[in-house]
Amino acid sequence: MAAQDIILRPVITEASMADMDDKKYVFDVAVNANKIQVRQAIEELFDVKVAKVNIMNVKPKKKRVGRYVGKTNKRRKAIIKLTEDSKEIKIFENE
Repeated sequence: MAAQDIILRPVITEASMADMDDKKYVFDVAVNANKIQVRQAIEELFDVKVAKVNIMNVKPKKKRVGRYVGKTNKRRKAIIKLTEDSKEIKIFENE
């Protein structure tokens, strides 16, 4: 599986932005990806050194539109901790 297929998108929330000061970054990853694949993909895409990877599954939520009930997609979230000597990941290119 290619690195672009494993790392889907960064998660931009208040909490994830606050964690960036501690060199922690949050990404949505492929549902079938494991920690080793995520580590290799991050190191390949962003040219950084990863110290730790935590992965969690996010359950789908029920949503309804009128009388129709459905669910959002299930997803998998990875929290990446970089080493101290590693450079930062530029999520916003204007920085």
